[in-house]
Amino acid sequence: MTKAVAMNDDFEPSRKIHMVRVSDPARQDKHGKRTSLANEVETGDTTWTTRLVMFLRAMAVIAMVMGLYNWAQITGFLGGQDGAFEVQTMQWQAATVYFAVIELVAAVGLWLATPWGAVVWLTTIVSLAVVEIMFPSIYGGHFLVVLFAAVLLAAYLVLAWMAARERPP
Repeated sequence: MTKAVAMNDDFEPSRKIHMVRVSDPARQDKHGKRTSLANEVETGDTTWTTRLVMFLRAMAVIAMVMGLYNWAQITGFLGGQDGAFEVQTMQWQAATVYFAVIELVAAVGLWLATPWGAVVWLTTIVSLAVVEIMFPSIYGGHFLVVLFAAVLLAAYLVLAWMAARERPP
């Protein structure tokens, strides 16, 4: 799609107006034909972007469940007398409240596929790994949780990289 845009040297109406051609960045598709990003979006050739959005939505559901689980621990829906929020250590309480809030914020941002949602989610993943590795007394130091977080992080980076390659520079 080509548009003509009028440009003026000094933004004064009395000056000569120059016409500049602006077009969508064109690329070659799988068959060697030139195509634009607008056509790719209409025909569904942005498969990596679609996969990235689906991954972000799946991570949003997981973050929502984890955040609600933490809130259930805080409010007392989970755990009996021995597992009540009030009887836990101050470190456990602080970490649980932190993850209860940040997981739900990340879930909203991930579902909307916003850049800040991915940043908050990455902060959550790194925070969880740090708590599990550096402070094993808080949640027990489960290295499977850290491994799972690393796999999710790697999957996100691969999908984001491939989706970025679909878009023109």
